[in-house]
Amino acid sequence: MQSTYNLSPTFDFLKKISKNNNREWFTKNKAMYEAAYGQLISFADALLVEMNKHDTIETATGKKSLYRIYNDVRFSKDKSPYKNHLAGSLRRATKQLRGGYYYHIEPGNSFLAGGFWAPNAEDLLHIRRHLSEDPKTLKKILNQPVFKKTFGSLLGEQVKTAPRGFDITDPAIELIRNKQFIVKHTFTNEEVLSQNFHVTVSNTFKKMRPYLDYMSEILTTDLNGEAL
Repeated sequence: MQSTYNLSPTFDFLKKISKNNNREWFTKNKAMYEAAYGQLISFADALLVEMNKHDTIETATGKKSLYRIYNDVRFSKDKSPYKNHLAGSLRRATKQLRGGYYYHIEPGNSFLAGGFWAPNAEDLLHIRRHLSEDPKTLKKILNQPVFKKTFGSLLGEQVKTAPRGFDITDPAIELIRNKQFIVKHTFTNEEVLSQNFHVTVSNTFKKMRPYLDYMSEILTTDLNGEAL
């Protein structure tokens, strides 16, 4: 699919909002923001088409994947009214396909990520029990050369020692300590501004599939491998 977007206006706007992060400037330059946002919608629509070629995504449209640019400053020390980036996420469909995809567009700091950002307490315990029983399968996926080259190591917050109910000497303790299970890949500005960037993003997300599919298997089966 030939690209129908140009993320240069998006970059231009984001560079300017990072230096003029106030409501007066934003109001005066609303047309610039709308043009930047429109290009990102076109990118997201094209990405959604590509993603549905190799996964099943329940996010209905590119626009519905996008996050608002407005900061929630109620509980933040940073009172800037706007984000210096634009981002979106795609949700996999059905309870059998777990995990999500995230993309982040920001000059000098563009990346994608995927996995499990905030598993609920029940899911987190279930993941940890599975990993305690069998850490080797996930480690093998994470250490596959293509996966490791693309995403590096598993990211996310961890508890400092061992979670309640688990032994610090458990061979899987480094995985069990995770509260989040995230992988990430960064892009250069040139990559983001290149033609058919949506294809590059989709192909990178596709390399994440062995990880997401195995974690989905964990979350949908008991310790004996029987469907929940």
